[in-house]
Amino acid sequence: MSILGGDAEIDEIYGRVARALRKARAVPVLGAGANLCGRPKGAGYVPGEYLPSGAELADLLAGSFDYPDRDHEDLARVSQFIASTEGPGPLYDELHEVFDPQYPPTMLHHILARLARHLRLVDQPREGMLYITTNYDRALEQAFEDIDEPFDLLTYVADGPDRGRFRHQPHGGDPVTIDVPNEYLDIDLTVRPLIAKIHGAVEADASDDSYVITEDHYVDYISRAGENFFPVTVQQKLLRSHFLFLGYSLRDWNFRVMLYRLWGLQNGRRYQSWAIEANPHPVDRAAWKERGVEIVPERLESFVGSLERRFPRYSDDDPRPVSP
Repeated sequence: MSILGGDAEIDEIYGRVARALRKARAVPVLGAGANLCGRPKGAGYVPGEYLPSGAELADLLAGSFDYPDRDHEDLARVSQFIASTEGPGPLYDELHEVFDPQYPPTMLHHILARLARHLRLVDQPREGMLYITTNYDRALEQAFEDIDEPFDLLTYVADGPDRGRFRHQPHGGDPVTIDVPNEYLDIDLTVRPLIAKIHGAVEADASDDSYVITEDHYVDYISRAGENFFPVTVQQKLLRSHFLFLGYSLRDWNFRVMLYRLWGLQNGRRYQSWAIEANPHPVDRAAWKERGVEIVPERLESFVGSLERRFPRYSDDDPRPVSP
């Protein structure tokens, strides 16, 4: 079954998702659409208030740099045009200006942070959560910081002398560039959850910014995304986890190729995955079905509501539910 319908059927799927999350066996994968969760109807990108969708960011960049084609929604192509005609510096400057402000986390970011706290205090699985995001902003990290929930950070470096490597920022420690992923053992998911920003990130110092965003970036990225791409403990987690796609479209073929390789590493022992997508495009329907992913045709706000019911809030270190 690839596309669901009916409240009872959807609720049953949400129950299965919740069971996987309680065991920290589901990896949320956040796309640009995750930043739209809870945004008022009709509202668009507002600097410092509402983060842009992928299409909004592409349109903003196209307007800023006089992109000549009609299609202003192809972010990789628009970014490639800017990097080729103006240089990567102006592109990075513009991206830093967009993503550097402190945006408030969405309701989705908040529930994912509270999920990590719930697992630590109540369900206590053998290891913590892994969160993957292809977004450049800091909203998910901010949600964790808002409730003082510790986490480690893993960021892909797209440019500079460390290009093609990941940088590990342990909670309370100094960042470490990972030179040999299959020998790096300092990421311990039994200690803290991990947020993996696999397409780079905005940083406090603009000179440290890193973005997988142009066509050239994606070609380089895909060429590296093989068996030893992730640090070994992260790869082990991915090989025995479900995926939960939130605000993401499989029409992004670049990320689709990488995920296909990850699933291939599961040696046929693929874990059921889910995608929360209110109005799936026919192309997405075919792509999700081919990869054994169930589409839940609901808005992210409904998904957040289902988690709110299944994972009550907790205050500080008191494992007793409190009123929202």
